[in-house]
Amino acid sequence: MHAETNSALVRSSDLTRYRLAPNPGPMSLDGTQSYVIAAPESRRVAVVDPGPLDETHLRELAGSGQVELVLITHHHIDHTEASARFRELTGAPVRALDPAQCHGGEPLRDGETIEAAGVRIDVLATPGHTADSVSFHLPQDGARGSVLTGDTILGRGTTIIAYPDGRLGPYLDSLARLQGLGPATVLPAHGGTLPDLAAICREYSDHRHQRLGQIRAALEVLGGDASVAAVTDQVYFDIDPSVRGAAEASVAAQLDYLRG
Repeated sequence: MHAETNSALVRSSDLTRYRLAPNPGPMSLDGTQSYVIAAPESRRVAVVDPGPLDETHLRELAGSGQVELVLITHHHIDHTEASARFRELTGAPVRALDPAQCHGGEPLRDGETIEAAGVRIDVLATPGHTADSVSFHLPQDGARGSVLTGDTILGRGTTIIAYPDGRLGPYLDSLARLQGLGPATVLPAHGGTLPDLAAICREYSDHRHQRLGQIRAALEVLGGDASVAAVTDQVYFDIDPSVRGAAEASVAAQLDYLRG
């Protein structure tokens, strides 16, 4: 990948570029990556997740082309805080699965195909990280296609299940659905691009099942009604305190799944 000349946008695939928002942190890694989608010959662009309310970031995205559509992967603030402001800057409708996150646009529909900026964009509901998480499949992006995964799959590490909004059962189903798309390029909202969607989905699924095994083992020691905090102490004993809340959310999701 290389930086575009005179631009903070980075080429991530044949049909996409991204700009890293200035919001690094324990949960956002290096920051939120806002994507620009466009066919090579198109002056029009679609933007995915305008990100935090940072005027320099937004004006750089707005200057990437004639913005005709804004798409949202999920409602978390590091993806959506700037949505209304970005609509003011560009006039483009903002569409999300959650109607509350839409600004001048209709809610997204699972299975919908969008034609924007000369590109086919297939909408896939992929709940789990949050209930409203969606991924965007670009089947014509290079030889294998690409998928913008939001926080459903990250460029490094694993995502959290933001329980109770997020749930583990739907998340495992979403991984299986994405795996069925084959070895597409993964374009995550945090962390680097990954080369093989199917492979990373298998790794993510294996990791979740390993964690479930650890949770079951912890419950055998602590008792079936053990608290989230106690199980977190047992299973995530070596984590940094800055991500303790994320670990507890994931434990709560796993306990909910196991207790069914």
